[in-house]
Amino acid sequence: MPKNTTSPVPKYDVKIHSIRPAGSCKATASVNIYGVFAVRGIKIMEGSKGLLISMPSYKAGNGEYKDICFPCTKESKAEFDKAAIGAYQHALTQGQAAAQKQESPDPQQEQSQPVMGGM
Repeated sequence: MPKNTTSPVPKYDVKIHSIRPAGSCKATASVNIYGVFAVRGIKIMEGSKGLLISMPSYKAGNGEYKDICFPCTKESKAEFDKAAIGAYQHALTQGQAAAQKQESPDPQQEQSQPVMGGM
């Protein structure tokens, strides 16, 4: 962690920008690392073995895609991926909870409405 920081900063601050339920690209995100380096254009993809992270890349002269930025060690890649996928799963959970809250009627509203009797 950088030594010039005075307060604890989360290692990875992940922001999920869009969630796409259909297709192999499930979401796009940005990751701020230690509050000093940001990576935009990260894609959370559905692969044959589950979710994976696709880093921003460019097409090289030979037709291959090369990552523009990337974690340098196996351990840092695992941490980075875990943070991004965790944020995606958290965003999914929050979205589902919000959708359920909108769908289910508020029981207090139902109880507070007067019941009209028929003649």
